[in-house]
Amino acid sequence: MTRDGGLAALPPGTAEGLARLWTLLPAARLVGGVVRDLLAGRAVADIDMATPEPPERVQAILAGAGIKVVATGLAHGTVTAVIGGRPYEITTLRRDERTDGRHAVVAWTGDWRQDAARRDFTINAMSCDRDGVVHDYFGGRADLAAGRVRFVGDAAARIREDALRVLRFFRFHARYGRGAPDTAAMAAIVACRDGLSRLSAERVWSEMRRILAGPALIATLAAMEEAGVLDRLLPGGCDRPALARLVEAGAPEDAVLRLAVLARAAPDVLAARLRLSR
Repeated sequence: MTRDGGLAALPPGTAEGLARLWTLLPAARLVGGVVRDLLAGRAVADIDMATPEPPERVQAILAGAGIKVVATGLAHGTVTAVIGGRPYEITTLRRDERTDGRHAVVAWTGDWRQDAARRDFTINAMSCDRDGVVHDYFGGRADLAAGRVRFVGDAAARIREDALRVLRFFRFHARYGRGAPDTAAMAAIVACRDGLSRLSAERVWSEMRRILAGPALIATLAAMEEAGVLDRLLPGGCDRPALARLVEAGAPEDAVLRLAVLARAAPDVLAARLRLSR
């Protein structure tokens, strides 16, 4: 655990909101992407927090202080506080009771490490308390500095909990990774890739469109093809060279356009597979 003054560099207008929330929920911490991106010196989009308090208690505390509260996902422990027009998502610490490869049944916990252990990657498992102390249980800070995207704990176990993490791995490696993807992660992806067939088309497309519009696209698709992931997602195979030419020509970073060039399947087959609007 270390103190990091860089965590003060939050988006404009959020410091006051956080100060108010920390007065009401002093044990709460910033979690996930906000900590990762502040440490990486990147722009922060969303403010996510976690707390040991159960969601109904959080809701009552915030409402009692006159803060607008939206019950965004009480069953999953999440409420959203709206302060100055900005949302702050606050989730109760959780542990998984059972998973089916798509969704998890959760229970509340007071154990920060247990909550961090259910997250996907080490770089997303860090938290920061009101004093600026970064809590890093799995080496996420070192991985972030090294450009290494690594699953928390057993990579295969994390994928079996939710197969969408396969696609998230490639998306996060494209954005935060340097060099070849983590070998343990790639081996686990190969071993667990059949689980992709159980994902809904909507969830698959949600990740694929971000990959297609994101950085390091051609190298990312090559890694996905090497792991046997692309042929499980796109019927009829892929034409990476054609997509590479499109990217090199400076065409717009449009996910649908890039998909149309990449995939060899007929448009109606592709639209049905990924539930695209026609």
